[in-house]
Amino acid sequence: MRVVIVTESFPPDINGVAHCTLQTARHLAARGHQPLVIAPAAAGADAAEALDAGAPCPVVRVPSFPLPGYPQVRVALPGRRLATALTAHRAELVHLAGPFVLGARGMNVAARLGLPTVAVYQTDLAGYARTYLRTGEQTAWRRMRAVHSAADRTLAPSTAALGDLVAHGVPRVHLWPRGVDTVRFHPGLRDERLRRTLAPDGERLVGYVGRLAPEKHVELLARACGVPGVKVVVVGDGPSGTSLRAALPGAAFLGRRTGAELARIYASLDLFVHTGPYETFCQTVQEAMASGLPVVAPAAGGPLDLVDHGRTGLLVPPLDAAAVRDAVRALTADPDRAAAYGRAGRETVRARTWEAVGDLLLHHYDEVLRDRAAVAA
Repeated sequence: MRVVIVTESFPPDINGVAHCTLQTARHLAARGHQPLVIAPAAAGADAAEALDAGAPCPVVRVPSFPLPGYPQVRVALPGRRLATALTAHRAELVHLAGPFVLGARGMNVAARLGLPTVAVYQTDLAGYARTYLRTGEQTAWRRMRAVHSAADRTLAPSTAALGDLVAHGVPRVHLWPRGVDTVRFHPGLRDERLRRTLAPDGERLVGYVGRLAPEKHVELLARACGVPGVKVVVVGDGPSGTSLRAALPGAAFLGRRTGAELARIYASLDLFVHTGPYETFCQTVQEAMASGLPVVAPAAGGPLDLVDHGRTGLLVPPLDAAAVRDAVRALTADPDRAAAYGRAGRETVRARTWEAVGDLLLHHYDEVLRDRAAVAA
């Protein structure tokens, strides 16, 4: 099958859309299909060229510009390159990863060519609008509803995301979760030397991994910094980095880490905390569980599907700093309970490989193509 993946983000970007798109392209190629990725030009052109050269399929970059105030996000510029690449590939199906700007154009081109489309909902843009603009939430939903309603099928990563889409009038929505690399993220990578470096007095290490941006609300860890015997570790970068260093006294900020180094950091923690209430899935929670960590996360969005409260971690009210502190205090004070949660979490995600999730995606593709053929007949 010749598939064109139109994505708003692709490596060297580090985010859920980029990672999921890369894994999707890898799986399609491994199964003998012929994918092509169309993505915005990255900020680090040299890094992008190097990664594109090692990508599992051809990558076409379209001109883009950085989002004002958030340069890590690139927005594609109008142009003919998308339509030219899609036509030249002789696509049989168009996969739209997190469609909003470039994805909307991809949808229009696919419609003009009569090609079936699968749209993957990955980002709570309405939540972002609420955070950054204080208004515009309904405008964001109108935009998303228009794009996703034009697709043959929309894939939601969690039951909460699926419910949001249906409630806002998006038709033909199905569930498609995300995979996790349980070989890369593994408890056996725990590094005692790293632990001694981060916690020379034997503190319990409580970590956050992700973007440092307003919508993530990492400042909710401030009270956890005051729990005796706890050392907060923050991994990631973003526009909130400077303010968070002031807001989280005593926390260790490690910057952006990737690959084997990130996996080693995960495994060396004692507890993982996610603070953002707008996650459609929350891949870092799965990575933490694969690393054998108990998890504290808000009882909202994707974490509702991932964290089994009282078995693999604790769900707390969203945006409640006191509840985060209390959960951290409870689990760091009871290492046996925390370890049991971590073991249960690892067992829970063991079968959630990207291979298994990729085969589910191919099943969705087959159903879309079959439905198109039935309509044509």
